[in-house]
Amino acid sequence: MAITRLGPNQDITAAKIAGTINFKNILINGDMSIAQRGTSTASITSDGYYTIDRFIASMTTAGTWTQSQDTDVPSGQGFATSLKMDCTTANGSLSVDSILLLRQKIEGQNLQYLKKGTSNAESLTLSFWVKSNKTGTYVAGIYDNDNTRQISKSYTIDSASTWEKKTITFAGDTTGTLDNDNAASFYIDFFLSAGTNFTSGTLATSWESFTSANIAVGQVNLADDTANNFWITGVQLEADTSASDFEFLPYDVNLQRCQRYYEILQATDTYDTILATWNRNTSDMGATLNYKVIKRAEPSFSFSSGNTFRMNTATGDHTASSISSSNPTIYTAQINIIASGTPLTAGQAGYINMENGNGDAIIRMDAEL
Repeated sequence: MAITRLGPNQDITAAKIAGTINFKNILINGDMSIAQRGTSTASITSDGYYTIDRFIASMTTAGTWTQSQDTDVPSGQGFATSLKMDCTTANGSLSVDSILLLRQKIEGQNLQYLKKGTSNAESLTLSFWVKSNKTGTYVAGIYDNDNTRQISKSYTIDSASTWEKKTITFAGDTTGTLDNDNAASFYIDFFLSAGTNFTSGTLATSWESFTSANIAVGQVNLADDTANNFWITGVQLEADTSASDFEFLPYDVNLQRCQRYYEILQATDTYDTILATWNRNTSDMGATLNYKVIKRAEPSFSFSSGNTFRMNTATGDHTASSISSSNPTIYTAQINIIASGTPLTAGQAGYINMENGNGDAIIRMDAEL
C-alpha cells in the first residue's frame, strides 16, 4: 500500500507545489541535483560526504576514487545529473575488511509510518538507474541502526556501459521498532566492493540480526581496475511492494531538504554582504547568523581563512584576521570576527563582507547524520 506523506521540513503549502508531489520518496536528493560541496573530488580513500548531498562514500582499503556530479544520465527519463565513481588507483586483491559503498542515512522520525517492529510493517521498494562498464552482481541493502538488523538484495548489471533501471523490494520487518528522533535509524547502502568479512556468509535476503559476513555476498569488486566507473541516479525508496515513477521535486525544495543537514555560504561576487554586526570592542565584531533552513541538530562550523572576510563600519574597512562561531542552536549561531590592523570603534554598527577572489570566503554548517 502506498503511503502519502510529507518529507522533513515540509508543510502543506510545499506539498501543493505540484499536484502529484506527496514526498513519497524516503530518500533525499535521489536525482543527484544538489551538490553544495562541489561537483568533483579526487583522491578519495576514506569515508566522507564529497559532492552529492546526502550521499556518503564509505570505504576502507578499496582503491582510490574520484567522485563527481556527472551529466551522463539515462536518456528520456527527466534526469540531468548522476553520481559518478571513477576508480583512479585499483585494488585487485581486497583485504578481508575492504569495503566500498554509497550510503544515505535516514532519521527515525521520518520512518515511523513504516510501522517497523509491528505486524503491520510496510514493505519497501528501492528503485534506481545504474550504469557501469563492469557487469555482474551488485548488492543493495538496508541496515537498521536502532536494532542492529539488516536485509540485503542483489541485482545484476547486465550490459556494460548501458543505463539500466533496477527495482528491489524488501519485506517489512516485524521485529525492532525505530526510535522516533532525529538520529540515524536506517542506512540505505549500495555496495561497490567488499572483502570476505562481508561476503563469506549467506546473503541476508530476509531481515535478520546483523552479521557482517551476510551483507554483501556475491558483490563484484569495482575497485579491481582503473578503467572502472559507476553511475547512479533516480534513487527512490518508497513504502510499497512495487516501484512508482520517480518523484521529481522543484530544485528549491530539494535544496532546502539538503540544507537541513548541510548548508554553505560562499562568496559569488567581489563583495557579498552577509551579516549586520556590532563592535564589541576595538578589535572584536559580532553578528547573529540565521540559517536558511532549521538544522537537524546543532551544526558544526568551518570557515575559510579570516582574510577572506572584511569588516565594514562607518570609520573604516578592515580585513579580518580570524573568524569563528559560538552558541549554535538549530536556528542560529553567533559569528565572531577579529579585525586586523586599524582598531574598531566599540559599540559601532557595521556589516561583514565575504570576498570572492581573495581565497573565496566560505562558511560551512554541518548537521549531517
